[in-house]
Amino acid sequence: MTAIRGVIFDLGSTLIRFRGEWRDVLDRGRAAMTAYLRQAGYPLEAHAFDAAVHHAFETNFRERHLDHRERASRAILREVLERHGVTEVRPEDLDEALRRLYAPSEACWSPVPGVHLVLADLDGRGLRLGLLSNASDTGNVLRLIARAGLSGVFDPVLISAAAGVRKPTPSLFEQILREWDLPPREAVMVGDLLGEDILGAQRAGLHQIWVRAEADPAFNAAFVDTVVPEATAETIEDVPRLVEHMGVSA
Repeated sequence: MTAIRGVIFDLGSTLIRFRGEWRDVLDRGRAAMTAYLRQAGYPLEAHAFDAAVHHAFETNFRERHLDHRERASRAILREVLERHGVTEVRPEDLDEALRRLYAPSEACWSPVPGVHLVLADLDGRGLRLGLLSNASDTGNVLRLIARAGLSGVFDPVLISAAAGVRKPTPSLFEQILREWDLPPREAVMVGDLLGEDILGAQRAGLHQIWVRAEADPAFNAAFVDTVVPEATAETIEDVPRLVEHMGVSA
């Protein structure tokens, strides 16, 4: 049996869980971002700008699930600002605006029970641990990692905002394998989304573990009959046992 030597994790709803109301946190984030930009001296009409940002991000959310392209939040925000007559923005103002946009939602994420022990277990077996996250803002993901007490655990951390494409694009998985110098059958992908984590891993030839505890039925509904994971974990705490069964000795 080929040994598993590397484990790639998804982040949201796999290692961390969301407890909040999405519409509320998104509304508060846009309001905070708009207020900051106006206070920083940019001539924006609050209601019109807020509505334009909402439309731009909602459009991106729909399109990226169809074409698997990742349009970075920074670029989307720049485009909206330009349409509202703001063509020059200080980089530090963009950074702070995006931080304020995501702050309300970031406060609603926390580690899933047992995650630190699971990662310590796998690391103690000598396994490589990587992170592959679909997200439109790199800073948002890095702050979530830090907030969960997971900084320094994963190498590499690959975020779709930097890559320009999203899972299930096989090249994302292949990039991590190249960095590890591992063949696909010596790695496993662990995630909550059948159509992104599991399908992408299958296309790239990796083993797959689907974690159901925080998986959103609505996001998985279109794939539940067509994407069959190699293994299913009810919680993240089942992952070490399943990895072991795939070829790792305890």
